[in-house]
Amino acid sequence: MHSYESLDILRNESRWLAYSNEFAINALENRINYVIGQGHRYQAVAKSPGDTSIAAKVQDVIDSFCEENDWTRRQREIMRRRDRDGEVFCRLFPSRKGVLQLRFVEPEQVVTPPRCFNEPNMSFGIQTEAHDTETILGYWIDGTWVDAESVQHRKANVDSNVKRGLPLLTPVRKNLRRAEKLLRNMSVVAEIQSAIALIRKHQTTEREAIRQFVQSQATKTVVDNETGQVQTFQHFSPGTIIDSGNNTEYEFPVSAIDASRYILVLQAELRAIASRLVMPEFMLTSDASNANYASTMIAEGPAVRMFERLQHEIIGEDRQLFKMVIREAIYQGLLPERTLQKVSIHAIPPMLAARDRLNEAKADAILYNLGVISKETLAMRYGLDPRQEERLCLCGG
Repeated sequence: MHSYESLDILRNESRWLAYSNEFAINALENRINYVIGQGHRYQAVAKSPGDTSIAAKVQDVIDSFCEENDWTRRQREIMRRRDRDGEVFCRLFPSRKGVLQLRFVEPEQVVTPPRCFNEPNMSFGIQTEAHDTETILGYWIDGTWVDAESVQHRKANVDSNVKRGLPLLTPVRKNLRRAEKLLRNMSVVAEIQSAIALIRKHQTTEREAIRQFVQSQATKTVVDNETGQVQTFQHFSPGTIIDSGNNTEYEFPVSAIDASRYILVLQAELRAIASRLVMPEFMLTSDASNANYASTMIAEGPAVRMFERLQHEIIGEDRQLFKMVIREAIYQGLLPERTLQKVSIHAIPPMLAARDRLNEAKADAILYNLGVISKETLAMRYGLDPRQEERLCLCGG
């Protein structure tokens, strides 16, 4: 188990990479783009035909919660925090509108008070049952105990019985730093080499003779007011032909630049990072020259499988959150007591595999005709609002 201090170090290091390292930023943004996309859509579905009206009320509660909390944006932020910090604390507050408001709690705010340090079931700011670390009773937030019914803790990259999560970039943080430094050094060396137009080698060893030659060739002279040093510049127009005597040789350092040797090393580092993230290399570099999107994003591809698994995990956590919202609505008398037994929440995430719209439409038509899938689910699958589409159809629009 990690200590508070080591968790803080890992989290801060991950945050720095997420804010400053171009490869880390690209990887995290692509995970959001594919796993969340335009947002998962949620639909309340009655478990029996007689509960359709209750499902409609539950849908109203869910829609109100999503609108109040700008849920699409929150979904993306949850994914970003989950990867960057290794965990997300979502706290729910009642509002005057009767709709719960979601606010994020920073991981460093969840800390066990000093007076409880000797209590094993209160470690890492999370209070659990004495002999069951998976049954959460509450959280210590800024020194105040908050009941578990008001907080959802989403953790990543650890086992179920571990109280706190680990940042996604923990195993590859050194690779990311090396890749960034290698790219920086390559660019700096190339910049210096390309900045020096040419080097003249004089066979004579007399310093005064070299100084006089430089001054005679100069087209501009600049004196540094602080140091008094004189800098001379010689302008070479495009197509300039240089004639030199036997005592002078010319070298062009730009011709010695060979970035390909270092690019291979950089690519090796990026492949190591991509291996940890189970992502193709082009999702780190935005360079698709070595990968074919259609073959990478097929249903059987490792990246698609990984993104599907992440979608399944996110959906499971979202459904638990919506159950907390529904329980609050039941408490306020907006929904009947046994609502959760009568209604289930279905999720429709964005599609991942390379799409063939014609064949998809044919397959959807077959499933709809067989009664396997509903019109509402089909609409949500394609990013449409079922209620709005139904109104437009009734209005002839």
